[in-house]
Amino acid sequence: MKFRCEREVLVEALATAGRAVSNRGGTLTALTGIRAELVGDRLTLTGTDLDLTISVELEVSGDGDGVVVLPAKLTSDIVRAFGEGKVEVTVGDEEAEIVSGAATFTVLLLAPEGFPVQKPSEAEAVNVPAKSFATAVKKVVRAASRDETRSVALTGVLMASEDGGLRLVATDSYRLALSDLPGVSLLEESAQVIVPARALSELVRLIGNSDDTVAVRLDQGTASFSLGAKQITTRLIEAEYPNYRGLIPASQPNRLTVGREALLEAVRRVALMVQSTPTPIRLVSTSEQLELMAITPDRGEAREGLDAQYEGEDLTVAFNPEYLLDGLDATQGDEVTLQTVDGLKPALLRSNDDEGFLYLLMPVRVS
Repeated sequence: MKFRCEREVLVEALATAGRAVSNRGGTLTALTGIRAELVGDRLTLTGTDLDLTISVELEVSGDGDGVVVLPAKLTSDIVRAFGEGKVEVTVGDEEAEIVSGAATFTVLLLAPEGFPVQKPSEAEAVNVPAKSFATAVKKVVRAASRDETRSVALTGVLMASEDGGLRLVATDSYRLALSDLPGVSLLEESAQVIVPARALSELVRLIGNSDDTVAVRLDQGTASFSLGAKQITTRLIEAEYPNYRGLIPASQPNRLTVGREALLEAVRRVALMVQSTPTPIRLVSTSEQLELMAITPDRGEAREGLDAQYEGEDLTVAFNPEYLLDGLDATQGDEVTLQTVDGLKPALLRSNDDEGFLYLLMPVRVS
């Protein structure tokens, strides 16, 4: 088995497949590698940790079909270190020779036992516009929990059929993000699945600025997303998702309207006073203006006023600045509205330009 291709192409393919390679201690040795399968002039590189699998196909100059498992990090580091030009990989019984220019490396192959070989999904593909799907995922995925010791359902993104379209929901119990994609019929009516947030984050990275469509297949506890020569496959989360609808207040009498970019920059500045601390920042809303405050006993305080429109009773509400910034980043449009009941009940961040998105944020109690 032997193949030859441009260094840049191989670097990108190894990096993409390598993002799924297991880095957990005690894992099977084969899962620390990348499976390379050559058929004619088509090379498929695959990385997996059993929960997430990423495959990339690329055109090479091939000689002799075969399958091997290359050490992922070492192979990627070697190819990345080469200068521009062709890279040639020649595979023997127990080692692979990697050559570019005057440089030659010989690496030991990994035993292929334990590396899973996925069967192609038999489910019918549903084509979804890549850019709009990636945009919707980016809006919600940051709200998913990263703590696997809590509810496993919260580490995923709920994808549900809603009014003839697709709804994406993520929450870590401190904030919740919801985004609707009208007209995207990915699931049967009333159906829903939970997709790991990590897999969807990798999909967003894979899509980039592509204007193509993503072929989505849901089949027997797995989801696969194909974009051109790249594919991500992940296990679905088999758990019950919390009743997110019950978290969204039916009515909120207080309404703050403010320029999104101005608020975003002001939060970033004021949050400098409380960085690396659990201290929240306070939003003081009156009929005259909005004031942001951050007060720390051992550092000092920061204040900044903003022009805003406010309807309701004078109110002080405090938020985790990181969570607030995430919500403002995800919200589109020139202006945002923050709807509140009081300083303790969930607040809703919305955009006047995107009715299909909302970001719910739990306030922090302050004395």
